[in-house]
Amino acid sequence: MSWTDEKVQKLKDLWSKGHTASQIAEMLGDTTRNAVIGKAHRLNLEARAPSKYSSSNSKQEGKINRKSPKPVSLKSKFKSIMLDKNFESEKPTTLENLTEKTCRWPIGHPDEDNFYFCGRKPEGEFPYCKLHILYAFQPKGQKEDVLDKDDEIPEFIEKKVKSSA
Repeated sequence: MSWTDEKVQKLKDLWSKGHTASQIAEMLGDTTRNAVIGKAHRLNLEARAPSKYSSSNSKQEGKINRKSPKPVSLKSKFKSIMLDKNFESEKPTTLENLTEKTCRWPIGHPDEDNFYFCGRKPEGEFPYCKLHILYAFQPKGQKEDVLDKDDEIPEFIEKKVKSSA
């Protein structure tokens, strides 16, 4: 398609009225949405003219701008878990009895008769209780004595938190 002066003028008019590039392409005929966008860009037309279909500012003026509470970072969640050493006792649960409200940490081997799941109350959105979160987010080969530090978060948990954020 070649851009004649007449088509360029029509493009400018339709663009300023707020029509979409697809609508303009359809009205011009023999052109595509991408061709319209490219030509509008080369003509340095407004980034996007206010659309007649967009919601007006009066609707937005009535809204109250409420700030939602700051989300708690994973790092602070881990720190609070590590500081709290009071873990409830296990509530052995079978696979059939697992729910969203039970820790899903397996105890033993599935082939053994005494195999069960922890059953404690899970922590937040995690599938495990406080104790098993500490095991779950521990890298291979990391010794358990690192968890005994009371004054700081272990480096491996800090790395895990940073990589998940």
